[in-house]
Amino acid sequence: MAKKSCIEKTLKKKRLVAKHSKRRAELKKQLLNPELDFEARMAIQKQLESLPLNSSTVRDRNRCWLTGRPRGYHRDLGICRNSLRTMAHQGLIPGMTKASW
Repeated sequence: MAKKSCIEKTLKKKRLVAKHSKRRAELKKQLLNPELDFEARMAIQKQLESLPLNSSTVRDRNRCWLTGRPRGYHRDLGICRNSLRTMAHQGLIPGMTKASW
């Protein structure tokens, strides 16, 4: 089980990303305009830099919803490999069985 502080920090980052995503997308779209001169481009870049660092989607971390583990994360199910294995053994995931040959 991950520390509660790490899980809370990740949730806080997710809320920050959601809050600033629209503004960040607008600024990035403006930066792609080829007719902008250097000063205007730098002004837009300055506005983008003024946003919080944790509002970037790159800093968002996927975590298992069951244990909070950040590594070995499966996107399809939203759980880590350890939880996936135990749930598969218990038969909680439809269509997934233990391999035997």
